[in-house]
Amino acid sequence: MKKQNSITKLVKNNSLQYAGYLAVAKTRAKVLKAISYVIPIRRPMLFVGEAACNELCDMLINEGNTNVFIVTDAVLNKLGIPAKVTDYLDAKNISYHVYDGITPDPTFNVVEEGLRQSIAANCDAIIAIGGGSVIDAAKMIAMSQGNKCKPQQLIGILKARKPSAPLYCVPTTAGTGSEATLGAVISDDKTHQKALSIDPRMVPLAAAIDPIIMKGMPAHITADTGIDVLTHALEAWMSANASVETDYYAASAVKSVMHYLPLAYKDGGNLKAREEMGIAAHYGGIAFNKAGLGYVHAIAHQLGAYYSIPHGRANAIVLPYVLDVNRKASKQRLAALAKRTGMVADGQAGHGDKEIADHLIVQVRALIANLNIDPTVSGMQTSDFDDIAKAAAKEVSDTYAVPTYLSAAEIKEILTKIKQVSDESADKDTQKAS
Repeated sequence: MKKQNSITKLVKNNSLQYAGYLAVAKTRAKVLKAISYVIPIRRPMLFVGEAACNELCDMLINEGNTNVFIVTDAVLNKLGIPAKVTDYLDAKNISYHVYDGITPDPTFNVVEEGLRQSIAANCDAIIAIGGGSVIDAAKMIAMSQGNKCKPQQLIGILKARKPSAPLYCVPTTAGTGSEATLGAVISDDKTHQKALSIDPRMVPLAAAIDPIIMKGMPAHITADTGIDVLTHALEAWMSANASVETDYYAASAVKSVMHYLPLAYKDGGNLKAREEMGIAAHYGGIAFNKAGLGYVHAIAHQLGAYYSIPHGRANAIVLPYVLDVNRKASKQRLAALAKRTGMVADGQAGHGDKEIADHLIVQVRALIANLNIDPTVSGMQTSDFDDIAKAAAKEVSDTYAVPTYLSAAEIKEILTKIKQVSDESADKDTQKAS
């Protein structure tokens, strides 16, 4: 019989080890909550609208910066997206250097190359133009430059000794809300495991929500990133560390996503929907900055690492299953959210929390289905499940205050359900092709 690894034992139901796991996880969650109250977390200056990029550049210039390092990816650069910023900098006689080497799930090597180029070009400020991967990489470049250290030295909580280099963000997707958060996720070049750096000094100075830049986002990316926003808000709302402040931002984000995401998905040129989704993403980031996330992200991060699933889609795949396992522990909170955001069916207001919460979950499932997000993962292997459960459990115990802590068996049950749906879909495709 194969020997059980230690973490699987640790999160096994009805055991002393599991009790120890819960005690450690809950203690860490309380520490993180205390940190969020004791250490101030600034919010970036937010510019919204078609002139937002110009306003952001004006702020950067007024702060005395004269040589800007622009972080983006090759696709966005080829499409000319950074031009809205670079043209304005040209008009203002501000020097800049463009680094478009950011990849999805950026690695330490990618960050180190950006750091090398920024230092070599003597840049004194950084602008990130892109989605979550670009912004996370830019955060690590800025923090490493400000601390004169390797990015690996910043992994963990409060590892920086000095502020980051001045950082400004122009999100091109309404998804991660990374422009508002105090963390960044970077992947190991060899193992592809994701590493997290958390520090309040990582929060950018300003962000520009520009619907013109976002309108060219393809429908499937609009869908994936939009569900990422919804997941941030839902997990922050269900967190044991939720507060009146985080509830405001989480509920606002949920309400906007449910209304505006279908509109942005159907019509990418709907600037009102684009702008509202950009604000929702920002609000979601503010909410989980203090309240934290949960098992959706913990499992989705592993699916991304093991099977190269885009992060937003991985969240969309996992979200319904985690909502199901949280039904009991979160029914009152979810019912309150439904009432606050208008997600209560006609004639249902006087019913019990369970029924109202269940209706909210039904609406979330319907949204994901209507966005045509593929609920399957190609190539899932049961042999990976122990390691995925181990990594997900560790991520939760280290950083999140979830409403209920899952055992290894419960995490693997979620993975099994996803694999079953995936296998059934693959069999149908094979039958159609034959």
